[in-house]
Amino acid sequence: MFVPSHFTADPEQVRELLQHPGAADLITPTSDGLLATFLPLHFDPSVGEHGALLGHVARNNPHWQAEPTGESLVILRGPDSYISPSWYASKAEHGRVVPTWNYLTAHVHGPLVVHDDVLWLDGLVRRLTDQHEAGREAPWSVSDAPEKFVAGQLRAIVGVELRITRIEAKAKYSQNRPEADRAGVVVGLLAEGDPAGAEAVRGQRNGR
Repeated sequence: MFVPSHFTADPEQVRELLQHPGAADLITPTSDGLLATFLPLHFDPSVGEHGALLGHVARNNPHWQAEPTGESLVILRGPDSYISPSWYASKAEHGRVVPTWNYLTAHVHGPLVVHDDVLWLDGLVRRLTDQHEAGREAPWSVSDAPEKFVAGQLRAIVGVELRITRIEAKAKYSQNRPEADRAGVVVGLLAEGDPAGAEAVRGQRNGR
């Protein structure tokens, strides 16, 4: 990943992405080319030196059966937004402005380990469910479903674990723009109903 020094993500931003990965792209190089699967992930910091990202794929998905020819890659993403040059104060000053995109992303590298193990999968789906149901007024639990039904669902999936060896991360949130331009970006994003994008710019401006 190309990361100019002023767009280097700080450890807190990377930690937030790992702890709340949502769904992301898993990409694995094979002798037949690249395989990619979009899947929800759970971060387990107890695995190895840097932790691991855990997920599952359909048993019919060839991704888990292919022999990797190198490390896999997971692409995590934070808030992202289109940035209109019309929001910049400098547009009125000299007009030398162009559109851009703000974003936070991390490329997480590591070997891919396959888990064709019902007990491992049962633990994972419970952690994934609890992760995404947390905070709901009436959170759903795996135990709410009939035991035989859950057992059948578990037989239809296979677990995957990316054991993290290194992370490249980039946070591009208008920190290369003058203060007045950044203030205009915040106002513009809020006006378009993008509070997450606005808060990201504010946080970066305040030295995050």
